[in-house]
Amino acid sequence: MLDDSIILQMPPDLQMTDEQFFEFCQINRDLRIETNKLGELLIMSPTGSETGNREFNLSGQLWVWSEQDGTGIAFSYSAGFTLSTGAKKSPDASWIKLERWNSLSPEQKEKFAPICPDFVLELMSPSDSLKTLQAKMTEYMEEPGVKLGWLIDRKQHTVYIYRPGMPTECLENPDSVSGDPVLPGFVLKMSKVW
Repeated sequence: MLDDSIILQMPPDLQMTDEQFFEFCQINRDLRIETNKLGELLIMSPTGSETGNREFNLSGQLWVWSEQDGTGIAFSYSAGFTLSTGAKKSPDASWIKLERWNSLSPEQKEKFAPICPDFVLELMSPSDSLKTLQAKMTEYMEEPGVKLGWLIDRKQHTVYIYRPGMPTECLENPDSVSGDPVLPGFVLKMSKVW
């Protein structure tokens, strides 16, 4: 497994188009690949089994709520989004209001949709750096449309809550985390996360 991520800087004349980047990700399915706003490639190994189980639990809780709520759709860690800066990111779990999602064309939805989710969630794996993930969350919070972000540090039993234009809130060892008012009625139970 990789420690944190490998950053590859690309010469300007070797920058990939959106189509080429999508194809690059498809032929390298064993890696999680993102780009940042500088066009650098960020290459991460898949998570370990335990972190994968925790990610699945988080996604499952979000999906159940989303299906019952009906005002938006939830996405797993494998969904990629193109941010306004050109960065391509894949949050561990995310959610988008239906009216924002439905404003995209079928072609835009097919690949890395040009939209930042309303809600993004990142779960630290043992190989992740807190500093790197905090920078990623800050990048999300600068995007139009994003309203809420959670960064979960399982090792420290800490949840960092991000809202655009507001200071980061830190919850230590919470039993649950509420998504209100962005995700009305969504409560993430932390017992299966820690």
